[in-house]
Amino acid sequence: MRHKLTLRSALMAIAIASAPALIAAAPATGDDPYLWLEDIEGAKAIAQVEQWNGETEKLLRASPRFEADRARARAILDDESQIAVPDKVMGGRVTNLWRDAKNPRGLWRSSDLASYLAGKPNWTTIIDVDALGKAEGKSWVWHGADCLAPDYGRCLISLSAGGTDADVVREYDLATGKFVEGGFTLPEAKSDVAWADKDTLLVGTDYGAGSLTASGYPRIVKRWKRGTPLSAATLVKEGVDSDISVRPRVEQDGDKRWVFIDRALTFYTNDLYVEGANGQLIRTPVPDTADFRGLIDGQMIVLLNKPLGDIPTGSLVSWPIADVAAGKAGAPQVVQKPTATTVVEEVRTTDNILWVKQLDNVSGALLAMTRDAATGRWTSRSVPLADKATVHLVGTDDKGDRIFASVEGMLTPPSLMVAGAQGPAHTIQQLPARFDASQFVVEQRFATSKDGTKVPYFLARKKGVKGPVPAFIHAYGGFRAAQTPTYLTTEPYRAGPLGLFWVEDGNAYVLANIRGGGEYGPAWHQDALREKRQNAFDDLAAVAEDLVKTGVSTKGDIGISGRSNGGVLVGAAMTQRPDLYGAVIAGSPLEDMKRYSHLSAGASWVAEYGDPDVPSDWAFMQRWSPYQNVKTGVQYPPAFFYLSTKDDRVHPGHARKMAAKLKATGSTVYYHEYREGGHSVGADHAEDAVRAALLHAFLTRELVEKKK
Repeated sequence: MRHKLTLRSALMAIAIASAPALIAAAPATGDDPYLWLEDIEGAKAIAQVEQWNGETEKLLRASPRFEADRARARAILDDESQIAVPDKVMGGRVTNLWRDAKNPRGLWRSSDLASYLAGKPNWTTIIDVDALGKAEGKSWVWHGADCLAPDYGRCLISLSAGGTDADVVREYDLATGKFVEGGFTLPEAKSDVAWADKDTLLVGTDYGAGSLTASGYPRIVKRWKRGTPLSAATLVKEGVDSDISVRPRVEQDGDKRWVFIDRALTFYTNDLYVEGANGQLIRTPVPDTADFRGLIDGQMIVLLNKPLGDIPTGSLVSWPIADVAAGKAGAPQVVQKPTATTVVEEVRTTDNILWVKQLDNVSGALLAMTRDAATGRWTSRSVPLADKATVHLVGTDDKGDRIFASVEGMLTPPSLMVAGAQGPAHTIQQLPARFDASQFVVEQRFATSKDGTKVPYFLARKKGVKGPVPAFIHAYGGFRAAQTPTYLTTEPYRAGPLGLFWVEDGNAYVLANIRGGGEYGPAWHQDALREKRQNAFDDLAAVAEDLVKTGVSTKGDIGISGRSNGGVLVGAAMTQRPDLYGAVIAGSPLEDMKRYSHLSAGASWVAEYGDPDVPSDWAFMQRWSPYQNVKTGVQYPPAFFYLSTKDDRVHPGHARKMAAKLKATGSTVYYHEYREGGHSVGADHAEDAVRAALLHAFLTRELVEKKK
């Protein structure tokens, strides 16, 4: 099942989750007057939140365009012509979670594969999430299904109450269409579960006191047999308190299932074990900094994030899994090496093909790779999809050796394409245009950062608009997460059609590919780690200054946006350059880097940011920690914070305290905290539409109307 530490939860949220307690024990500093706002559900804190929410809604809902924006955003988000992305191909059937106006929490459904490939699927509902929640009196949010190959008759269904990362896991029988009475069930926790076989699960969960790491993830994996209580499960592997997590992983290679245990030592280092023939765990030769990407044709596929001997960073390598499991792995074989501009981003396997999605100067490209059994050599075939597009691998048909890919651009509606072992890819579904793209133009440009690094960014504007105009930059800059352009109805991430609304007004929208992400491979990320974090802030400033230098916008008329890890980015940016930016949007943000490692699962981010409790680390962190760098006597750009009370990745205290501290300086602050929705902020399309309208009203008020 999904791992809570991955970055593709929809791509780009940092993987942060809270421990069971409100906040871990931490020394309360006497110089923080807003510590009380960390009390997530405390009456005083909630009263303050409600007051701020009311002030923001009253002001921005009064915008003449608010209701029209909200209604249009809702119509776009609920449009039934959306892509039916395949969750899983199970034999001759494909599953999908479908959300629309009638089904805001979703229908988990299936179609026969043949009609799906023809673009005319015959859907049958398996679970109606809205109806299930209503019947059980729960605000269920779908967290996925893991169905046991090869017959796929039994599934582990994960459901979250209100959208938190913690969920319940329940066994479901596809044949009867019911949850299995007396079947496998796990109570609410941040669990990692995998099928060992039809009567056995590998389970990492909250087993009680001492069973979680300091980051709040499972420390212990056990083997649980059907018909026995969870308390009777037997130990497979345990880590230590300072680990991030210990989790099971089961990979299918043809008809063989291989059991792995992944012990995350830090956010970026893992010890990977495989279960040998006698049940003994064997430490694999995978470097602790590398990423295991899958199995194919008896080979472990691994992406290197650091050099391995003479093999460069960013290469794909392989080891024979049978040799590894027997404890006699030799030297790895090189599968693919990166170039100066081309790097591996995504990897999927089918029975006979290794599918590799690359980024070439931030544009997506797809390769189909096969291995010659006699020579062991890998060869590749380019699979054309679309020029200068964003490509994501969204599903596989293992037996059919097919890959499903989403393809889109800022002006190109999303399409779902499928490629096979031979011939060109073809389109299964393409959305109709939701706006007239001929009135806009998108360019890729490069800014020069403080240290001379060329930083790419995408600029969208109306044709014929003469600058300077107000501009709006979205960026992330962390956790190896590349920011690639999507259709303007979904730009920026988690803000719906805000980007479209903005450029329709004649303004400029920018997506910046600053360091810290994965746009140019591991080195691009490592250049903004820990003591190098300032590079990300300098890159953002360089993009803004390039807009000024090229006449696109002017200093003080540029808004910036970031969410999650991007909250550190925009928080540092506004405190370092209040003269450069005119508005700031921070979604589910990190802000207080002095206490972050004691809030929620902060211990899991130390490899990214540094440890504030280590004096040498705090020496560089204190120079950019947003909360600590808010100064009295400084007028900061107007800031809009949006978040959720039930966010159990990034503690809501970050945004609350930053808002309070900025208000104390006399700076303008807008604030909107949903009670549900989790880290994604918004449990359904209705809430997403309100957010898009609020943010558009905010940017218009602060960057357009106040400049007149």
